[in-house]
Amino acid sequence: MYFNKTKITINMKFVSLKALFICMTLLSIEAVSAQKAPLIPLEDFFRNPEKVAFRISPDGRHLAFMQPWENRMNIFVQKIGEEKLTQVTFAKERNIQGYFWKNDSRIVFLQDKGGNENFHLFAVDLDGKNQKELTPGDDVKADIIDDLEDNQKEMIIGLNKRNPQFFDAYKINIESGEMEMVAENPGNITGWTTDNAGKIRVATTTDGINTGVLYRENEDEPFVELMSTNFKETWSPLFFDFDDRALFVASNINRDKTAIIKYDPSNKKEIKLMFEHPEVDVSSLIRSKKRKVITGAVYTTDKSYYHFFDKERKQLQEKLEGRFKGNEVVVSGMNKNEDKILLYVGSDRNYGSYYFFDQTNGDIKKLADISPWLKEEDMAEMKPIKYVSRDGLSISGYLTLPKGVEAKNLPVVINPHGGPWARDEWGFNPEVQFLANRGYAVLQMNFRGSVGYGREFWEASFKQWGLTMQDDITDGVNWLIKSGIADPKRIAIYGASYGGYATLAGITTTPDLYACAVDYVGVSNLFTFMSTIPPYWKPYLDMMYEMVGDPEKDKELMTAASPVFHVDKIKCPLFVAQGANDPRVAKAESDQMVEALKKRGIDVPYMVKDDEGHGFANEENKMDFYREMEDFFAKYLKGRKG
Repeated sequence: MYFNKTKITINMKFVSLKALFICMTLLSIEAVSAQKAPLIPLEDFFRNPEKVAFRISPDGRHLAFMQPWENRMNIFVQKIGEEKLTQVTFAKERNIQGYFWKNDSRIVFLQDKGGNENFHLFAVDLDGKNQKELTPGDDVKADIIDDLEDNQKEMIIGLNKRNPQFFDAYKINIESGEMEMVAENPGNITGWTTDNAGKIRVATTTDGINTGVLYRENEDEPFVELMSTNFKETWSPLFFDFDDRALFVASNINRDKTAIIKYDPSNKKEIKLMFEHPEVDVSSLIRSKKRKVITGAVYTTDKSYYHFFDKERKQLQEKLEGRFKGNEVVVSGMNKNEDKILLYVGSDRNYGSYYFFDQTNGDIKKLADISPWLKEEDMAEMKPIKYVSRDGLSISGYLTLPKGVEAKNLPVVINPHGGPWARDEWGFNPEVQFLANRGYAVLQMNFRGSVGYGREFWEASFKQWGLTMQDDITDGVNWLIKSGIADPKRIAIYGASYGGYATLAGITTTPDLYACAVDYVGVSNLFTFMSTIPPYWKPYLDMMYEMVGDPEKDKELMTAASPVFHVDKIKCPLFVAQGANDPRVAKAESDQMVEALKKRGIDVPYMVKDDEGHGFANEENKMDFYREMEDFFAKYLKGRKG
């Protein structure tokens, strides 16, 4: 159910509410002396970016990026040093979902229909000619396994055309679309990993509960089991070392927090610990393919940080951060020679800009601001916070206070994230900034089950939908009330996907806490949710039963945790929004909730978009949704309105 912005011990012991509310860190609740932000048009927060998603060609001669055409995000190409733009895609119904340079002259992009998430692959030349759909078929979904950067005409993809529940591996020609199967999925493989030569050497399997990792020395040999774990344990291959002998693996075996290890698959032994962090999981590495060096690891506490192994890469990061002080600086792309670099520079108050850095002469040139019409000085700060739940868990999150307003007796929007096995992170969030601009404080919390905080914290969410997971949200609300930040009569809850479920759970389990609520593509019935998941989620169904509940064995639990069965407890107004083609949370989830309330004689504002899926992507639909939300909150929370 992960929503937006792209890969789970129950403790029922309660302590007194007085002991619950611990002072949040990194938060000042003194009166704010800054001037109140001007009222910014809603459209400025949610209109399509001016330019975004820059990519550099392997030879470093061309840039590609997406910008609006006919209100849809399409791909354009520009030769570096020239002003002329060439439009290479002409999508009118839906934004291009993503793309990359396959070689110096051809681009591969992904597109679905109406938000159904059956992504197809297309290829087009940099002059916009010779467009080819590579993976046709109404019910086919494609994944990228390896783009084979040293192979000019082919790449390896995963495709579920033989069986909708699992993906075979194919080598496909990006000119003709011809493909051949290079690895057949026996039905239990959930992922494939290639070596640096593009050979499939590792496969990840599941039986629903247990995860296996298979390995082979070369493609002529059969796979043998390398590792078998329960799904609660992480042992996830990232990529091969440059000699194609050792594997880098993200693992929490014999530890709570996931660490990066170097592993010898031939002898089935750990070579060394690369990096671990005492507070959070570490699950990714960065590398220089040209210099054949593992350069660093990335981890996220309150913000994202780097741990460098390589002096050259560390010096580059320090130089860039010195140049853009106070901002997050991300190397978002390089040419093959690694001397032409794309940078993303942004912050919690800056949607971000793209820069081109030429290492040969040291020049840094701005390419584009994502949303130049939004001014940093008008945006609100997103402050990392912590509080302690009623059963003793430390809950991290972020509080955004409206700019120039005293942090006292404010209307508040509680905004739990989707997933639920995801997390909120520090950075620019147009929804949050929009709400803050309208005068609302916004609280986002990484409740138990949120990823990145270790295995124990994740497992604490098992079979706790609507229970202790919801308590973590409620405890955050109560802190805001007790601290004086929140006006207890003007608190709303709004979320998407699992956040939509948490919204419905909030107004059914704590009906006196909220003045109004907005449910966006949220689950209302755990039984029907389980029965309507996409076919390629089926291999994980037993795992879902253990994490959420088994419809047979846990019927009483799931009934109690399904908001649709408790609509009689709802006291506040509710606005529901849904995409008709949602493959993750079917439209029936929202239909059931709305129908149940109508039977009680309650008129529920219900927005359905027939050309959308799990969240609204098309600009006009986003505008409709946020305009309705603005009116809804203004009516019940008495905030500002444009």
